[in-house]
Amino acid sequence: MRVIVESLKRLYEQGRLTKEQVMERVEKGTITIDEYHYIVGDEEQGA
Repeated sequence: MRVIVESLKRLYEQGRLTKEQVMERVEKGTITIDEYHYIVGDEEQGA
């Protein structure tokens, strides 16, 4: 996994990023939707 994705995952797990903030990275094109699901967990894939 890319360094940026691992960094975002770590921040998310520490509570320093919200799902909305991670989604903003998807909208900007920084990360893919698959990387988003990796960061926040698979529970969002059904949505």
